[in-house]
Amino acid sequence: MNLENTQVQMRKGILEYCILHIISRGEVYASDMLDELTAARMIVVEGTLYPLLTRLKNMGLVEYKWVESKSGPPRKYYKLTDRGAKFLQKLTETWDELVHSTSMITSKSTTSA
Repeated sequence: MNLENTQVQMRKGILEYCILHIISRGEVYASDMLDELTAARMIVVEGTLYPLLTRLKNMGLVEYKWVESKSGPPRKYYKLTDRGAKFLQKLTETWDELVHSTSMITSKSTTSA
């Protein structure tokens, strides 16, 4: 088994949750999301983020608006829809349960048979 592949898969599994959480704080530009995800060592590239944002938009969880920029082309800012906020709330409940369950399992010491 390849450790690096397993680590990447674990990160991918929670990427949608992390992106929705970032967007839930207010309107956000995609490159700011990339910066935060990279700083958190989620190791995301544009080729991963933009298709995921499109999928979230198509699901009705996020929406965007174009904002003119003085230093270049217009920027697309994302925000959660009401449906997205409810979806994120359910994901947060699931995340909390998973953290609790995982902690219960991983905090037990090993015993000799």
